[in-house]
This record gives sequence, C-alpha cells and structure tokens, in this order.
Amino acid sequence: METLYTTEALATGEGRNGYVRTSDGTFEANLAVPKEMGGSGKGNNPEQLFAAGYAACFHSALQMIARTQKKNIEGSSVGAKVSIGKQGEGFGLAVELEVVIPEMDASEAQELADAAHQVCPYSNATRNNIPVTVTVTDD
Repeated sequence: METLYTTEALATGEGRNGYVRTSDGTFEANLAVPKEMGGSGKGNNPEQLFAAGYAACFHSALQMIARTQKKNIEGSSVGAKVSIGKQGEGFGLAVELEVVIPEMDASEAQELADAAHQVCPYSNATRNNIPVTVTVTDD
C-alpha cells in the first residue's frame, strides 16, 4: 500500500468509559458504554464512531464510482448500522449499509453501491472479517 494519509487517536481513561482525541485536536469525545450494554449511555461509543466513519467513507466511494460512470447521484446518502454482540468467548461486529440514491432505478443504484463496496477502504478492511450487507433503499 502506498500511504496517502495517516492520523492518530489516543484513548485514555477506562476504555469504553473514557476519552478519545485525535493528535491534531480536531476531534475529541467522551466515551460511555451504551445503556443497552449496561452503561450510562452519556457519551459516544466506538460503534458510533465506526458507523460514522464507514458511512462517510462509503459515500465518498459511491460518489467516486458515480463520477467515473458519469452518473448523477445528487441527494444520495449512506447510513451505517453497526451492531456489536457476543461471538464465541469475545465480541464481534456486523454492519448494514443503507444506500439512498433518489431518482435512480433500484437495480442501477445497487450496481453502483456494489461497485463502491469493492473500492471503499472500510469495506476492504472488513471484507471476510465481519458481515457487511449493502442495501439500496428509497428513503
């Protein structure tokens, strides 16, 4: 891999009940275990951060594919649902990506989404590691 960019983040405190910030100071967050997992829920959690990053990255990949194919995807959006659960002795993740491309036929939109899934760095990092589904919806 030819590195184009590197960033750093530091987590301190008590892990999921701690604090995270980037080395350049542009992002920081207090972390808290979600209520569903027995925590206070009064802060962000790693799954939210992963969902936000994946949604943004996948949307960028979708836009790149659309530009390459000269397709208009104005008003498009990508939502990411990240789930955590027990897996063997530890925990595992699963991701559902929901792609919306207004004014485009569902099968054509699914083709663009599938192509984006092949080039998105998050998709490449998770491929064959965790379940990721990519679905085109109309809302």
